Amino acid sequence: MAYEHIEVSMENGLGTITLNRPPVNVLNIPMMEEINQALDGMRGKKDLKVVLFNAKGKCFSAGVDVGDHMGDSVHKMVEDFHGMFRRMDKLGVLTVASVYGSCLGGGCELAIFCDLVIADENAKLGQPEIQVGVFPPIAAQIMPRIIGRKAAMDLILSGRIISAQDALQMGLINKVVKEGELEKETNELLKPYRNLSAEVLRLTKKAVMVGLMDDLEPSLKFIEGIYLNELMKTHDAEEGLKAFLEKRKAVWKNE
Repeated sequence: MAYEHIEVSMENGLGTITLNRPPVNVLNIPMMEEINQALDGMRGKKDLKVVLFNAKGKCFSAGVDVGDHMGDSVHKMVEDFHGMFRRMDKLGVLTVASVYGSCLGGGCELAIFCDLVIADENAKLGQPEIQVGVFPPIAAQIMPRIIGRKAAMDLILSGRIISAQDALQMGLINKVVKEGELEKETNELLKPYRNLSAEVLRLTKKAVMVGLMDDLEPSLKFIEGIYLNELMKTHDAEEGLKAFLEKRKAVWKNE
């Protein structure tokens, strides 16, 4: 299948989804739909061992299109965006993100949702959504489980951007590599898993997730309710998004 915003390949147990929407891989609704189609196409493939998310262009992803948060499109955006994570969860295979440059907002959520993350030493990660009057639902669900409540509160509530090295020290990512070596090191990271049984890998991941009692669906549905039915009905959410699009400072009313 031909895609406009991504590239997809399947080879020897490795499924690769490459973000390719120049210049900074902003995730809009059509791009999310393509990622969902690609993930749907990988379901039922018994030899699939790993799904790799990588990118072309200036960076991994600068986040979700702010315009898609506005008006009625926010419901479609949330459905498609969260559909990516629901599909990754149901797929049940090992997922890996190979990150460089800006990895922000929804792009950061896509990366850290993966089981393993390898990053170029110059990568920058963060969830700056709160600075434009919204919050990152996926990060709210998984980040406390990855790095603990205190660190997650700090990153999500401040919206600050951190270096790859800081993300490594916090346990948000697995490995940092030198500039120019990301592709080579990503291939090295994948090698051990590609030599294992696809079925054993799936069942082992399932066992780990059950051991954590980390069921995505109930908590994500609750978070979605807060996002769509409470947050998006506030003055400040609308104001923050408008201010970003209009390239001005937001005027908060705290309501």
